[in-house]
Amino acid sequence: MTAVTTQFEIKPVTTPADQAAFLAVPDRVYQGDANWVKPLTSSIEKQFRPDNPFFSYGELQQFVAFSQGQPIGRIVAAINQRLIEREGQQVGLFGFFECINDAAIATALLDTACQWLRDRDMPLARGPIDLSTHNNCFFLVDGFDTPPMVMMPYNPPYYDDLMRLAGWHKAKDAYAYDLPLAQSLPSQFERACQIAEKAGITFRPLHTKGEAFEQDCRSLYQLFTTAFAHNWSSSARTEAEFMQEARELQQLVDPDVFVIAEDQGQMIGFFMGLPDYNIPLKQVNGRLNWLGILKFLWYRRQIDRGRVIAICALPAYRRKMVPLALVYLGMKGGTKKQKPYKQAELSWVFEDNLPSRKIIEASGAHITKTYRIYEKAL
Repeated sequence: MTAVTTQFEIKPVTTPADQAAFLAVPDRVYQGDANWVKPLTSSIEKQFRPDNPFFSYGELQQFVAFSQGQPIGRIVAAINQRLIEREGQQVGLFGFFECINDAAIATALLDTACQWLRDRDMPLARGPIDLSTHNNCFFLVDGFDTPPMVMMPYNPPYYDDLMRLAGWHKAKDAYAYDLPLAQSLPSQFERACQIAEKAGITFRPLHTKGEAFEQDCRSLYQLFTTAFAHNWSSSARTEAEFMQEARELQQLVDPDVFVIAEDQGQMIGFFMGLPDYNIPLKQVNGRLNWLGILKFLWYRRQIDRGRVIAICALPAYRRKMVPLALVYLGMKGGTKKQKPYKQAELSWVFEDNLPSRKIIEASGAHITKTYRIYEKAL
C-alpha cells in the first residue's frame, strides 16, 4: 500500500462546488488507466437530484476527501428502506466509492460513511452498492486485464486491499463469464429449443418501437419482479422506475440478442443481451454533447462484443427447457452472418446461484472476472 499524502480532510457535499469536486474524483483515480471507461457524468449527477425516485424511500449523504484543495476520494452513505423491508434487517449502504491508493484516506472515508449510518441506528453496513443493486455495485477483485462491459463496474486492483485494511469482510462474490462466439454451443442447447417448441413455447425478438415496446417492457417488469424477487440485497423497483430505465435503453437494443419466450401469448421468459456500448462510450469522456454524440455514432461501428445481462424463465417452464432454449436462440441471433459479435460476456452471476452457473458453464463459458460486495458490523 502506497502512502500518497499525509494531510487531508473529509467534507460532506453541501454546495455545487462540493458536487463538482465529488464528480471530479474518478479523473484523478483513473488517470492513465487504459481499461477505465468514464461513466456519463449526467448519469451520475441525476442520481443526486431531488427528483430521483430513491428519495421517496431512502436518504443519502455524499462525502469528499480533499488534500491541498484537490479532491482525492469520495463515498456515499445511504439507507434504502425498500431493502430493509425486503431483508427484514437494518442494513445501511455505501457506494460511489473512489479513492487514490492511500489506506488512511480510504479508511477515513469508509469510517465517515459508517458513522453516518451508525447515527441512524444501522447495525450493519454493506457495499459498494450505489443506492440499489439495480445500479452500479461490486468491486472488481480479479480480472483487470480487459475493459469492463457495458453497465459493469471497474476499479483499481488495490480497492480490495483498502477494504480489508479498513476492517471489511467479503459478503458475497459474483462472476462474469466469457463465451467466444466462434465456438458452437453444445448440441443439448438446440435440442432444448426443439423440446420447448414442441411443448408449445414460442420465441420472438423484443419489440423495439411504439406501444408494442411499452407492452413488452411492462411484461418484462412483471417477470423481473417475480423471478428475481428473492435476489440477495435486491430492492424492488416500481413499474414507473423500470419503464424509465427501459426507455433510456430503447435505442440501444439489438432485438436479435433480446429474445422473448411466450406461452399462448403470455411472456414467460427472456434472454436480455446488449451490445457493448462501452466501446464507443470510452471515446466520449463522460459527455454526450454534440461532439460526444458524433464520436459515439462513429465508434459504435466498432462494437464486436456484447453482454448477456439476464436469462430468465418462470420456474414452471424450466422443465420445458426454456432457459437453454433462450441461450441457444440468443447466441444464434448474435452470430448471424451480418452480425459483428465475436465475444459474449454473461454477467453478473452470484457465486451461490448454482442453477444459473450450471447452464452458463454448460455453454462452454468460463469465469474471467470476479466481483465482491463487503459487509461490516457497526
